[in-house]
Amino acid sequence: MRTKFQHLTVALVAVFVTAGTLLGQQTTYPATKRVDHYDNYHGEQVHDPYRWLEDDARESEAVAEWVEAQNKVTFGYLESIPQRAAIKQRLTELWNYERYSAPFKAGGRYYFTKNDGLQNQSVVYMMETLADEPAVLFDPNTWSEDGTVALGGMAFSDDGKYVAYAISEGGSDWRAWHVRHIASGEDLSDELKWIKFASPAWTNDGRGFFYSRYNEPREGAAFHDINELQKLYYHRVGTPQTDDVLVYQRLDEPKWGFGPQVTEDGRYLVITIWKGTGDKYRVMYKDLNEPYGMLIDLIDTFESEYTFLGNEGPVFYFRTDRDASRRRVIAIDIRKPQPANWREIIAESDDTLRAVSLVGNLFVASYLHDAKTAVRVFDMNGEHLRDVQLPGIGSAGGFGGKRSDTETFYSFSSFATPPSIYHYDLLTGESTLLNRAQVDMDTSAYLTKQVFYFSKDGTRVPMFITHKKGITLDGSNPTLLYAYGGFNIPITPRFSITRLAWMEMGGVYAVANLRGGGEYGEDWHQAGAKLNKQNVFDDFIAAAEWLIDNDYTSRDKLAIQGGSNGGLLVGACMTQRPELFGACLPAVGVMDMLRFDKFTIGWAWVDDYGSSDDPEQFKALRAYSPYHNLTPSTVYPPTLITTADFDDRVVPGHSFKFAAALQYAQAGDAPVLIRIETRAGHGGGKPTTKRIEEAADLWAFLVKSLDMDVD
Repeated sequence: MRTKFQHLTVALVAVFVTAGTLLGQQTTYPATKRVDHYDNYHGEQVHDPYRWLEDDARESEAVAEWVEAQNKVTFGYLESIPQRAAIKQRLTELWNYERYSAPFKAGGRYYFTKNDGLQNQSVVYMMETLADEPAVLFDPNTWSEDGTVALGGMAFSDDGKYVAYAISEGGSDWRAWHVRHIASGEDLSDELKWIKFASPAWTNDGRGFFYSRYNEPREGAAFHDINELQKLYYHRVGTPQTDDVLVYQRLDEPKWGFGPQVTEDGRYLVITIWKGTGDKYRVMYKDLNEPYGMLIDLIDTFESEYTFLGNEGPVFYFRTDRDASRRRVIAIDIRKPQPANWREIIAESDDTLRAVSLVGNLFVASYLHDAKTAVRVFDMNGEHLRDVQLPGIGSAGGFGGKRSDTETFYSFSSFATPPSIYHYDLLTGESTLLNRAQVDMDTSAYLTKQVFYFSKDGTRVPMFITHKKGITLDGSNPTLLYAYGGFNIPITPRFSITRLAWMEMGGVYAVANLRGGGEYGEDWHQAGAKLNKQNVFDDFIAAAEWLIDNDYTSRDKLAIQGGSNGGLLVGACMTQRPELFGACLPAVGVMDMLRFDKFTIGWAWVDDYGSSDDPEQFKALRAYSPYHNLTPSTVYPPTLITTADFDDRVVPGHSFKFAAALQYAQAGDAPVLIRIETRAGHGGGKPTTKRIEEAADLWAFLVKSLDMDVD
């Protein structure tokens, strides 16, 4: 077994100063100390020379000074790129359009979000009817001067009297929940703290709700310590959090988390229990009509996914991947819950079932057909009634509501198609356009197509390619290749202002749907997880080679980008094939694969990555861990690493250590920079101003690195 901190020599081994050529001039990176620290993993000594950079910059003066010094070099470089100002100006122009969410109905009112264009945060509006003038429910832009305080979630009481809402500061995953009286717009005294990865479930009497929370962290450790021992509580509106009733906890299972739902009829509390990122759940329920009734196990193993959809009295409906890699819908009668009595409602198909809504006494099922959205409507017995006619190749989302509703709403977008909002009549199947975003662009000037290529082991992998019409396939096009490849998450065609700006500049944008994602069900996911993780990198490298072989681009014109797990993807591929890429943009990446589970929610990722505590999994992790596979005196591509000081999901120490090691290893003249955003987190809730600044920096870096001809 591995022993932590087997020996640590605090004494400084050396102070290294790494030089590179920035904008044609020899520039010195900040000095980064290396320490003589080793860990023993199953008999192998692994050097971790930048362990000290794991410390929180808010608590460590040394780390704070390093961050400031790195940012000084990075922003000095980026601001010196002549094209940056014009790129930022164009991004600002493009971003300045009205953006609407699909409406939803709750407590008898309609709600939607709208951003006038350059507002830092979207505003939540409400209407009694669709014909009414909208009124503001929440305007998060008034919560902070810099726009870094965001709305982190909402949950409405069934009677329409209250809304519980969450506030997130600086992009943190931590949420503080409050309660607002909707009619008056006044907040009650309620404040619930130390909540992550959870949303309240109101009882149908509107008097309170169930919610999950963690214990208060140690002082100074809220953004760093492991998140364990989530507990389920009941909160009565108007009372202090200290009075909340503990409903369920498992002190013997510190990694269990609890997702409460109350059935639409108000009869049952359904608790979905999770213990990682894998879609493998236990399910419990309680009859709320029985005050002294016990919680009852319905699903008592973590073997499959069971996502609760709704109920018909004691019959519970679930989406599941049990005996169906691409998922199906089943009914379980809790009076005879044995699997032999389960009833299949919607059978598994060749397409991947991603979401199901039980609305208007219909199942509205969203599928992925080769990573493109397809929506089908079924009756309560599973008979296929019709398909929702979507306007093209893209992504659709929404379709929420209650069983008593006769309408729902959805949005649709694609790479070059701005979002459109539709009303869907559940009785007639008719879609009516409510709003189409007006963006300063000619959508007809762009072409999107899907190709299929073969990975190293012969697996067929899809890829979307979008660009201006009429480009010449001569290998000269600057190309940005993006992917994710993990955690059963699919990457589908969606609209993005930043991608549009890239294509306007003459760039090709490609998205590869790698193994590890959710495009083709659980089998596809597992083919890129744990000991199979190298398949993901092979798929990405094969996508890059296909783009080069088919004359879209060349090595010098090809950039790769990914965030979070996608940041790991970029880090692994650039260490395995540094000669293949012209520039690399790893964002908020998981870069130390031997220690990711030591911080915040990182332990949950063992489901996808495995653990260095296991000897076989350690070998696989050690073989591709970006931080551990940088080789001194190697020529690496121009690299701009991005992270944020408030990221409490993938703590910034991952990127700090990777940047320091890459600067130390770099033999060529290409810049190795790290951009560290302040008062920002993993990405959620980031204000518009920060998004524009970051996008301008990324595209300016690529203009310089790929030698793009941009005015």
